[in-house]
Parts: sequence; C-alpha cells; structure tokens
Amino acid sequence: MTIDSILVSDDSEAAAVVSIANDSELDESRKQQATIDFKMVTFSLSGKDYAIDIMYVKEIAKAGHFTFVPNVLPFVVGVYNLRGEIIPILDLRLFFNIDVVKKSKSALENLLILTVGEQTFGIIVDKIDKVVGVQKSSIQPPHALFSDVNVNYISGVVESNRRLYILLDIERIFSKETIENNQQSIQPVKAANVSVKLPKASASAPSAAVKVEAAPAKAAAASVSAPASQENKEDEQNYKFIVEALKNYKKYNVSDINESWVRHRFEEWKKERSKDKIQIQSDSDASLFLQSFWSTCTDSWWTKEFADSVYNLLPDNSAKQIVVWNPGCGKGTETYCLACVLAKRYPDSKIRIYAQDIDLLNVSNAPLLTVPEREASGWLSPYLSKNASGKDTFTKEIKDSIMFEYHDCLHTNALPMTDIIFARDLLSFIDVSVLKNVITDFEEKLKGNGCLIIGENEEIEKFSDFIENSVGSLTAYKKQ
Repeated sequence: MTIDSILVSDDSEAAAVVSIANDSELDESRKQQATIDFKMVTFSLSGKDYAIDIMYVKEIAKAGHFTFVPNVLPFVVGVYNLRGEIIPILDLRLFFNIDVVKKSKSALENLLILTVGEQTFGIIVDKIDKVVGVQKSSIQPPHALFSDVNVNYISGVVESNRRLYILLDIERIFSKETIENNQQSIQPVKAANVSVKLPKASASAPSAAVKVEAAPAKAAAASVSAPASQENKEDEQNYKFIVEALKNYKKYNVSDINESWVRHRFEEWKKERSKDKIQIQSDSDASLFLQSFWSTCTDSWWTKEFADSVYNLLPDNSAKQIVVWNPGCGKGTETYCLACVLAKRYPDSKIRIYAQDIDLLNVSNAPLLTVPEREASGWLSPYLSKNASGKDTFTKEIKDSIMFEYHDCLHTNALPMTDIIFARDLLSFIDVSVLKNVITDFEEKLKGNGCLIIGENEEIEKFSDFIENSVGSLTAYKKQ
C-alpha cells in the first residue's frame, strides 16, 4: 500500500465520519423542528437580544412623527394613527431606563404593534430581528444577571442558534389580567351594574354581619373567622373556602376592612345557591359573589345624583391649592368625574390630582379618554370641549389638573401632603400583611383637615384612629 493510498483511505474514512455526524445533526435538527411549539419575535434593546411571544404581536411597523399628548408618563411618546385606530406609543427603552440614542426628528422608529387583552398599542425598540421557533421545554427560568431589565418582567431565557434571548413577560408588564404567576394586583377589574350599597354592621344588620369585638388576637386566619358557636361547622368551612377562593380568583382579601360585608353577603349567598353550589368554584362565581360589593358608579361615569353626594361630602377648604391622591384610578372615568366635582366645589383653588394605577395601559390611555354622547349632555357638559375628531373630551383646565402615574401604592410614594385621598374599593385588594402599612401611609400623607374616602362596603376604624363623617349614603374619614 502506497503513501497515497493510505492518505486516500484516511480521507475517505474521515469523510465518512463527517458525513455520519452531519446526518446525525440533521436528524436531530429535524426532530427539533418537528417539535417546535413556541414562536417568538426577537428584537434588540441597547445591543441585547430580547423576545416576545408572537401571539401578542399584531404587526411590525416603522413610523415617526407621533402626536404629542401632554401630561402623560415620560415613556409615552405620543399617539399614532394605525389605519384609523388611534393607539398609544410607548418607548420600551425609556420604560426600562435604557439609554436612547438621539435621532433626527425625521427618523423612523421600529415599532412592534401589540395586542394585550382588548388593548392595542405600539412599543418602540432599537431593532426588530426575526421570528424564532423553539421548544417550550428549552425556556429556562429568568435570572437578574441576564439583563438590565427588572427580573420580574422576564418570563425566561432561551438559546437559539447560539444567541441567548431574554423573553419578556408582556402580560406582567402591560396588563393586570393575568390569572397565574402574576404580581399581586391592588386594582381589580371592576364589574358593571354595581350601584348596590349594603349596610354596615349595626344593630339592624343580620347577626352574621356584626363584628365580634371579643375575638382573639388578629392572626391572619382569625381575622376572617367567626366563633364556631355562631355558625355550624359546615357553614364555617364553606365560609373559609369562599374566603380562600375570593383571594385566588380575584385577589380579594378578607380582613377587618370588609369582613362585615363578606359575612352579610355569605348569608345572602347561601339563600341564592343550592347546598351543593355554595362554594366558589370559578372566576364567574367569584364575580357574582362580589357583584354587590362595588361602590356606586364604580368604573362608570358618575350620575348627577352621585356627583352631588360627593360634592356635599367634601369638606370646606380655602387653600390656594387642593392636592388629591387617587390610587387605583383604573381607566380614569372616576378621576375625571372627581376632577369636575372638585372644580365646582373649590372654584378659587388650583386642583392637583395624582391618579395612580399599576395597569400601564390604563394610565397611558387615560389622557386620551373621550366622553360618550349620552353622558356629554348631562352634568359633565360644562367641563367638556370638542377635540379635532369632533368627540367630547375634557377641557384643558380639567386635563391639566390630573397627573396619571404608573405606581403601586405598596411602594414608597413621594407625594406632597394631601387634602383628599380618594381610594374607593382599593383596600380590599391589598394583602392583609401590608394593609396596615398602606393605611399608615394614608394617615401620614393626609393633612389635619383632610378627608379619606374609601369603598362604601369598607370600614377602617379598627386599623386606624380615623373617625367617620357621613353625609347621606356616603362616608368620609377624618383624623381625630
């Protein structure tokens, strides 16, 4: 055998080995492609690779010259006309505090048009890459070292073609509608047709609704339990299941704030349901149970009667500026109605409302809110004007009085001292372990002559030194 034949033989064997390896890799690649069950749109922010579940992405676009909207959050760059639909545009880089390279005014931005729930909006990114398919099983848990982005906004990390992508949790960033693996929400989705006010604990209320003053120390479990002697064991067990179900389905926490109402509602619930359907077994059951909890005109435009009630409840105040804190402002309907009542109640004062919510889309869209035609002809009419599209919107004076902010009241809040805190139905959706801290913050931020207005089926006396001041069906709390 010659040297040449040896080299040829060795090369052939090597080629065969390479061929086998390539075939094996090809088979493995085909297997992976056959089991792809997750697709994501990839993009970059500040040179790092990110991704979004393709199910949220409506389309991609390039656009610029966004219409500026005053008095909005810094990362809301304006609005954009998407084939006749006006949508807010958010700069994801500013939201994550990532440096933005300055561009000329005529430069176009890379947009991802997303749909989360019923909301459509655009986010600006540095560069949009491509669609990548992976296996869900290949997505690894997030770690703070992987990104400059808060780890709470990351659903995982995944490698594809030797590139590591940070998979953003769009539901957690932009929506409060997540059912599982979501941060605690303090602002619920409020039901409609909820103007029923139930009585607070009193001598005339059913015995199940009366608080037991002789109850033992307030451990978390004890605060939601009545003595076994008042109800049979089966009822007590059903009640405990309902308390737990309300927390799981709606983030509704039973405490001294609302226990009177929950007990009263439980007695009604037993009469409404057959014995085998007393327990709450679905989200719709929980919504039905809470249907009569919501305060008058919750998540809807206020009626003239209710607006007049709030007007009469507000205290006299001759200050040059009236500062109002409205945590849990939702979509803004209540905030705008409150601003109109305040403008009427304190005509010589400058009104400043800090309206806050943890739903990013709500606070982004609130400055664009328009008033339905059926409402525009009522008591709101003196505070309305027509926009360029001919729709009714609020006057500049009303809009300038409101600052919509993305903020969770569980965290430090650098607000000035306030004259009015308007937080209806909010306290029931704050975990019992931190509820006292929030109420303490209310006490510290409220001026001596100020007032606190909470939900009509919430009570605060056991948590603080506030005293009641009722006018008609509404109640405000003042410092002692």
